[in-house]
Amino acid sequence: MNTIQVNLDRVATAQAASLVTASLRHCVTSLCVIGCALLFAQQASAQTFPSKNLQMIVPYTAGGSIDLFARAIAQRLGQEWGRTIVVDNRPGASGMIGTEVFIKLEPDGHALLGHTSSYPATASVRAKLPFDPARAIVPVAMIAHAPMLIAVHPSVPAKNVKELVAVAKRTPGGLNYGSSGTGGNNHFSGALFAAAAGVKMIHVPYKGIAQAVTALASGEVEIVISSQAALAPQIKAGRVRLLAVTSAEPSPLFPDLPAASKVGLPGYSYELWWGVFAPAGIAADRLAFINAAVNKILAGGEMKKFIAAEGAEPWPLNPAQLDGLLVREIERYRKAAKVAGIEPQ
Repeated sequence: MNTIQVNLDRVATAQAASLVTASLRHCVTSLCVIGCALLFAQQASAQTFPSKNLQMIVPYTAGGSIDLFARAIAQRLGQEWGRTIVVDNRPGASGMIGTEVFIKLEPDGHALLGHTSSYPATASVRAKLPFDPARAIVPVAMIAHAPMLIAVHPSVPAKNVKELVAVAKRTPGGLNYGSSGTGGNNHFSGALFAAAAGVKMIHVPYKGIAQAVTALASGEVEIVISSQAALAPQIKAGRVRLLAVTSAEPSPLFPDLPAASKVGLPGYSYELWWGVFAPAGIAADRLAFINAAVNKILAGGEMKKFIAAEGAEPWPLNPAQLDGLLVREIERYRKAAKVAGIEPQ
C-alpha cells in the first residue's frame, strides 16, 4: 500500500470517527430532550393534579376491612393534596356492582377504587361479566396484606383446628360458614378449608362481611374466616372465638394464634390484600404520582400503627411491581376454585 493510500485511509477513518461522535452527541442530546420532556410532563401532572375534589368508591358495605383502609387513605390523601375525597360505598354482587359503576368514570385519577383480593377471587368464578375483570381496572397502589383469622361461635365445642375438623365431621350436613358473598375471600377460604380437612361445610353468603360477622356472633353460622379488621368488634365483645391464622407460617401479627397448616391442615394457606385502583387508561405519570403519594402515607408512623391495629402490614409496591397483578391473581384463583370445588356462577 503506498503512502497516499495510507493517508486516505487515515482521513476516511478520522471522518468516520467524527461522524460517529456527532451521531452519539445527537443521540445523547435527543435522549436528554426526551428525558427532560418526560420530567416536565410529570411535574406538570403533579402541579395540575388534583384539580378538583375526588371520589373513592368502595364496592362493599361499610364496616369491612377495605372500607376502613380506603377511608384512612382517602383522608390522608385529601390532607396531602388539599382536596376532599368522598368515600362512596356501592355494595352488591361481591363487589362487582360498584366496580362496574367505577369503570365508566374518567381515568384521570380523580376517581379511585378501594378493592381487595376478593375481587380476583370473585372474578375467577364469574362465568359472565359485562367487562374484562383483569383489564377494566388497574392497580395504582397496594395498602396492606395480612392473614385471615378462623373464628367460631362460642357454642362450637372446638378450641383448636383439629377439634373443629372433628366437630365438622360428626355434624350432619356439615357446619355453616358465612361469607361476604359467593366467590369472595371468605367463600374461598372456607371452601379451601373444607377441601383440606376432607369435610363438608355449608356456605351461607351475605351481602357483606359485616353481616356475616354479625351472623357469627348471633350463632346463625358457626364459622367465619375473615380479616381481623372485620372481626374486631365481635372479638372485643367476646362473642367469637379465634382458633388460628390462615398464613402458611405463624404470623407475628397474631403471636397467640397458630397457623392452621401447622396444627391440623397441612398445605392450607390463604392471605388477603387491600389496594387502590383506577379505571383502565390512566396515564402512567398520573398513576406514578398517586402511587408515590400512597406509599408516602404508608411509610408514616401513624398509618403503620393504624394498619397494625387492624391486623395487617403495609404493602407498598411500585408501578412496575403492580403491572399485570390482576392477570396473575385471577389465574391463581381460577386454579384455587378447582381445588375448592367452587363452580363458575
